[in-house]
Amino acid sequence: MRKAIAAVSVLCLAIAVSVVVSSAQQDKSKRPSPPAQATMDLGGGKSITVDYSSPRAKGRKIFGELVPFGKVWRTGANEATAFANTADVAVGGTTIPAGTYSLFTIPDKDKWTLIFSKRTGEWGTDYPGPSNDQARVDMKVSALPSPVENFTISFDKGMMNIDWETTRATVSVAKK
Repeated sequence: MRKAIAAVSVLCLAIAVSVVVSSAQQDKSKRPSPPAQATMDLGGGKSITVDYSSPRAKGRKIFGELVPFGKVWRTGANEATAFANTADVAVGGTTIPAGTYSLFTIPDKDKWTLIFSKRTGEWGTDYPGPSNDQARVDMKVSALPSPVENFTISFDKGMMNIDWETTRATVSVAKK
């Protein structure tokens, strides 16, 4: 009898954990800043994957106000943006060894700084500090021809683009 009660208890616990995990994953897609992903095929089975949350502009002035110039920004919303590369890559000419990093940026009017942090899993606003940086890379900034409502990270023709509002920040990316 005790074995039956123990077995039923374990089964109920497993179902409860499964429901909680499933619910948490479904809730991410219902967030005001839903999850998004950008990928770049490096050839030979190697790739880069960027997992981030995509906030919406909602008529707000983004860069210089909501996202202040000259301060570290989480580069998206919610959890820190994750950059995972399965091969060594050159980002803006700087070598980033294969691995997983948290991405942060320091936006400014004329250029941005892209930060690859060795610490991962932080909530987005918790920048762990320069002592955890793998690298800092300059990004070029340009104006977009029309506003972009959804914060977006993408790869196109060897460039990583970060687009939001009327701003595009770009940096070259290539397999080493």
